[in-house]
Amino acid sequence: MFQKEGAGQNQSMGAFLISLIVGILFAGVVALIVGIPTLRLKGDYLAIATLGFSEIIRIVILNMTDLTNGAAGLSGIPFFADWQMAFALMAICIILIANYTRSSIGRATIAIREDEMATESIGVNTFYYKLMAFVIGAVTAAIAGSIHASYFGVINPSQFTFNKSIDILIMVVFGGIGSLTGSVVAATALGILNMYLQQFGALRIMIYSLVLILIMIFKPTGLFGTREISLARIFKKKANPISDGKEG
Repeated sequence: MFQKEGAGQNQSMGAFLISLIVGILFAGVVALIVGIPTLRLKGDYLAIATLGFSEIIRIVILNMTDLTNGAAGLSGIPFFADWQMAFALMAICIILIANYTRSSIGRATIAIREDEMATESIGVNTFYYKLMAFVIGAVTAAIAGSIHASYFGVINPSQFTFNKSIDILIMVVFGGIGSLTGSVVAATALGILNMYLQQFGALRIMIYSLVLILIMIFKPTGLFGTREISLARIFKKKANPISDGKEG
């Protein structure tokens, strides 16, 4: 009996990993297809184009009833993922992205964020780096989606409407567009807030909108701005405390 249970768990693990890899590859390909035409746009036009594509994809999924079961979505998904797995994959993604931002490619991406025209003027292929960041974002979303589906056992298009895009935007703006630490802190805080506001329905979106407006007025750079919390910096401060000017 124990051998059968072990074999079943291994089979579920294999199926989950295969679905995760397929989801990552599919999301990367779709990001390339969408990103190549849209990332040549800038500013509001880029935002409108990407949001338009997201709605097109959602409507297509709604009408693919034979494959996706339409608005009802997919249910009966095996409950394989748990909070430990979600936390571990989140930590891995954060570490990889933190190292990416510190690499030469990441520094070029940050330069594009600060001033795309100036970066392009020194010979940097801004479109290439923007497309790479776009694909990385899609791959990260695919990992989160795989965990979400396996954790709740059901997934449908109504869970990923325009409001979900607003949730993510608020997290990034609230934490600080240039801060990975800020995004993590904001996602945690707003996730807890969202849990308590579920019972209020549409009022939740109004509160989110009010929060976004207040941030734009009083703290346009977000909570952290471009600052990061670094363990190395914390340990360095403990090892070298600020002297008060007196010698022992």
